[in-house]
Order: sequence, then structure tokens, then C-alpha cells
Amino acid sequence: MRDRSEKLELGSEKHERRVLLKGAAGLAVAWMTPVRTDAQEAKAARPAAGDLLVKVGDEGAAALTPTDITGPPMLAWPMLADGRVVRSGSRLNRIVLVRVDPTGLSERTRAAAADGVVAYSAVCTHTGCEVAAFLTDEHALFCDCHQSKFNALDRGQVLDGPAPRPLPALPLRVVEGRLEVARPFSARPGAEQE
Repeated sequence: MRDRSEKLELGSEKHERRVLLKGAAGLAVAWMTPVRTDAQEAKAARPAAGDLLVKVGDEGAAALTPTDITGPPMLAWPMLADGRVVRSGSRLNRIVLVRVDPTGLSERTRAAAADGVVAYSAVCTHTGCEVAAFLTDEHALFCDCHQSKFNALDRGQVLDGPAPRPLPALPLRVVEGRLEVARPFSARPGAEQE
């Protein structure tokens, strides 16, 4: 009888130890699992109406104006209007801005442009490379990974290359002299497999 009571006591110690170890392991996993904060979620959220635009790499996060967009395409991030959060938490938020002659814009693109500035997703719809070049003679945004060309004058339509769909357009407006997002992207940004 004594042997049996000792076995029960040993069994209960093992049980308690097992419960303790499982609990410790659970706490360790919980501690190591990143928790998204509101700021992290805001950084990763897609551009929304009212967001301003800031140049990629601008540590001062100065809101862009139409006159800031000159020469080659400019890469930008959306930023909450209060200036607290630049939405740089997802590469799908990267935007390419180009200033063109508004008289050459298609009717539906003109409605989404702001003082001749058009905005598109900077992520190619083919394999997700960056679209950051502009072919002036063709008015085309160019992805040099696989040579896809997109019509900057007509809603980012594919002109050439393997891209399966247009670049999503980001409608803009000018408010108090600054470029502001008027509506979300016209389609889901990113490559087909993303």
C-alpha cells in the first residue's frame, strides 16, 4: 500500500511540473509573438481619402504640392493628414507620381489627376518589381525588371510587356495647396501572386 501512495504522489508532482512547463512555454510564445499596435496598423493600412503624400526618404515628412512634382517620377508614401503616421509599413503603399500635360489625359484619368499630377501604385502588377522610370516620349511608366510599360495618361493601362493588368490609380485632389488622396486605389495594388 505504501508503494502505491508514493506512486500517486510522484504522479501528481509530474503532473504539476508538466502543467507548470506548459504554462511557461505558453507565456514564452505569447511574449515572443509581436502585437500590432494602432500605429503599426495605421502604417500598413492602404491610402485613404484625406491622406497627404510625402516623398520617400524625406525624414521631415513635408506634404507634397503639385509644384514639387517635376522631372522624373517621384516615389511617395501616403501620410495621415495630422502628419503623425507615414503609411510606409507596407511596400504596397508606395506610390509613383508624375506630372504631365493635363490636356493629354484621358477623361477618366483627368478626373483622378490634380493639376496634371497623376498617381499610381509603384508596384508592378507582373511580379511586384518597382515601377519608377518614365519614358517621356511614350508617356509611359516603366518597370525595368521585365519591361512592362503602363500608360500614365490613361489609368495606367498596360502598353507593353507581361504585366497582366493596369497599375492601380490613386485619385488625387489639391487641398490648401497640398496633394491629397481623394479616394483609395482603383484596384488592389501588387502583383498577381501577392
